[in-house]
Amino acid sequence: MKAFIYGIGLQFKLDIRSKTLLITCYAVPLLFFAIMGGIFTSLMPEAKNTLIQSMTVMGVSMGAFIGLPPSLVEIYGGPIKKMYKANGVPLYFGLVSTVLSAFLHLYIMSGIIFAAAQLMYGAVPPADLPLYFAFLSVFLAVSVSVGSVLGLLVKHQAKLTMLSQLIFLPSIMLSGIMFSADLLPGFLVYMGKLFPASWGYMLLTDTGSRFWNLSALFVIFAASAAVCGIILKKMQSR
Repeated sequence: MKAFIYGIGLQFKLDIRSKTLLITCYAVPLLFFAIMGGIFTSLMPEAKNTLIQSMTVMGVSMGAFIGLPPSLVEIYGGPIKKMYKANGVPLYFGLVSTVLSAFLHLYIMSGIIFAAAQLMYGAVPPADLPLYFAFLSVFLAVSVSVGSVLGLLVKHQAKLTMLSQLIFLPSIMLSGIMFSADLLPGFLVYMGKLFPASWGYMLLTDTGSRFWNLSALFVIFAASAAVCGIILKKMQSR
């Protein structure tokens, strides 16, 4: 157990030095928030009511879909995986430590947005803070699980970058954080439901049924976890 905790702490420190993770989990989401937060609240004063949630969904999605997968490719697409096998380290250790590290980094980034949005733009905080951060944890877990599938499934960085963008951009554009999903055609609304961002945004803003929002996120998480398990099992047998 001590070795496991040490591994997670080590991965957390390594991720801090990773330029990719630093850019996608901190720099770009916070810069986007700093610029777009002012634009949203100036053009639409009512955006203050959901500014925290919308900017958080954007930042988490970017970190999970674009920042996390390259770290997994480095582990499972190179010599690190061979080192794991040679030293009897379970292959899932790299996935778990990297995912937990990304989870913590994205949680910190979300906390920065939560505090800064109120100070900079007068954003309205969620009414029930403990429940909000509990739901945020759920959304984070689901998002990094989807990002884990990308990192394990794709072995080449060029292909990974293209696939990550193909998932990130529609998930943001169709989630309702940029504009109301009611303005979209019906088939695009249903397409947006395939991504965790849509369900996460509704959950964080307490829109719709909590039961269905949580259920949808659980289904996505369970499917992603099952795929990760299958991929790791195939890697172990090779």
